[in-house]
Amino acid sequence: MDKIVQLHADDNVVVSLAGIRKGQVLEIQSRDKGLLQIKAGEDIGKGHKMLIRPVQPEDDIIKFGYSIGKAKENIDVGEWVHTHNLQSGLEGILNYSYQPSIPTMETENPVQTFQGYIRENGEAGIRNEIWIINTVGCINKTCEVLAKMGNEQYKDRPIDGIHHFPHPYGCSQLGDDLSHTQKLLAALAQHPNAAGVLIVGLGCENNQIEAFKQVIGDYPPNRIKFLKAQEVNDELEMGLRLIGELVEYAEGFHRVPVPVSKLKIGLKCGGSDGFSGITANPLVGAVSDLIVENGGTTILTEVPEMFGAETILMNRAKDEETFQKIVNLINDFKQYFMRHDQEIYENPSPGNKEGGISTLEEKSLGCTQKGGHASVVDVSAYGERVVKPGLNLINSPGNDLVSVTALAAAGAHIVLFTTGRGTPFGGPVPTVKIATNTELANRKKHWIDYNAGQLMEGHSMNELKEGLFQFILALSSGRKETNNEKFGYREISIFKEGVIL
Repeated sequence: MDKIVQLHADDNVVVSLAGIRKGQVLEIQSRDKGLLQIKAGEDIGKGHKMLIRPVQPEDDIIKFGYSIGKAKENIDVGEWVHTHNLQSGLEGILNYSYQPSIPTMETENPVQTFQGYIRENGEAGIRNEIWIINTVGCINKTCEVLAKMGNEQYKDRPIDGIHHFPHPYGCSQLGDDLSHTQKLLAALAQHPNAAGVLIVGLGCENNQIEAFKQVIGDYPPNRIKFLKAQEVNDELEMGLRLIGELVEYAEGFHRVPVPVSKLKIGLKCGGSDGFSGITANPLVGAVSDLIVENGGTTILTEVPEMFGAETILMNRAKDEETFQKIVNLINDFKQYFMRHDQEIYENPSPGNKEGGISTLEEKSLGCTQKGGHASVVDVSAYGERVVKPGLNLINSPGNDLVSVTALAAAGAHIVLFTTGRGTPFGGPVPTVKIATNTELANRKKHWIDYNAGQLMEGHSMNELKEGLFQFILALSSGRKETNNEKFGYREISIFKEGVIL
């Protein structure tokens, strides 16, 4: 395996693929000076950057063909480039102009299929589960017990499990916070992976069932049942009876061939490292393009991790109206930081830095590669369900639990989650953990579902793209499970901004 890689001909840094020792001489093919020999001035860790052309203070450091920040000092060829000598070049609220660079992508006939469930409203599901959603955190344990009892009582019935997703909200919330909670939970209640849904309320919370029904909107009465715990003698007995009715309803659905155009795939990264923008994120971007080419839908979020690369997405907007939606998405989130007196560009995390990422620009340029090259067709608010086939953006922070929950609420059947550091968690839908490097994939086999690190070991992008796409089809058809499903790692987290009484 090569020791270094230059990701773009204009880059003045290379990435260390296996660690570099001080004094080691490395060769790189320069576009204008032919073969160069560069001597490492210090030890440089795997995934970190080494300078190949000298820079002075305030000069741009170039990676992916874009600036990832400014040099703090003079840096010589062969030196390690990281947070000690590189800083973000981003500042303040920016003005944007639409400079369309809309890619031409041929849409294939949706001949690829998976075995899914067609719901009464025509949407497709990839699981036939029963979900228990509580309107308020006070009854998390009640719902947990109901799920346990239901799984035991109905373990021999042809459903894919009964699941509950605890959260602490729904009571003492006001304004946007209450609205966020209601919209998010209502969107989950409409998710097609759930054949049936039991909504459980306490009775005295702000998020009253009567009001919550209005947020949910139209629904088949056999699919969603409601229980107010304070108004029945035994909420467990009544809840179990209602679960039985939902199980009976769910048994009416069977897997049938469904075109890939019905699939919605969420795109997420967490615990990124220096290889995220080299292996896993470009791989997910290639699969995203393939889904879109087949008429399907992909969903990208983590708005603060678009900062520094946002113009790439803006210029891929399908039209000027969509461009303006992206501008508002970015600037509104910057205003959110400013309202709380926080530094807009205070990113990346300690784990990101240890893995080789130095600035938000670098993180964002790697992060946005998950969106591939398709045009952006729409932008949706937090808690809203996406409706347009193609690449969509939704509003959500970068936090893993919050953003994966938002992707599920937007309608994602599956979330493709790239990681260089590793994490065990999963959202309410199958969460495919994709390792950026083989060491992580081998060490955390009970976390990782797919190894993108093979791209650094002689495997081609086309080979891995097809492999991941086939894995998605098998997952959607019920022939495979993700590790988060196998081990019961299913969580949600709801975005909060305001006051709790």
